[in-house]
Amino acid sequence: MDAIMRESSFAQYIKQLGIEQGREEGIEQGIGQGIEQGIEQGERRSTIRAILEVLEIRFDLSEAHPLSARIAAIDDLQGLKQLHRAAIQVSNLEAFQRVLDA
Repeated sequence: MDAIMRESSFAQYIKQLGIEQGREEGIEQGIGQGIEQGIEQGERRSTIRAILEVLEIRFDLSEAHPLSARIAAIDDLQGLKQLHRAAIQVSNLEAFQRVLDA
């Protein structure tokens, strides 16, 4: 009977260790994903600001312009980076809008 109790206690101890380890790994993974998402969101906001700044300097685009809201609503970071390049290279605001519409 004592052996069964010890095995049972030992099995419970091992189970508890596994649960704690799984919880710690889950927390670490969650923190890592949160940091990664935070970095990406920061880069997204920075790229949006850069696009709007280029358009403001080159074409006198105001924050109230409808294009500003459209650009700010874009989630795709790669797409935003392409729009930033386009904002630098296009000859006028209409050409930028065509790139944005594409």
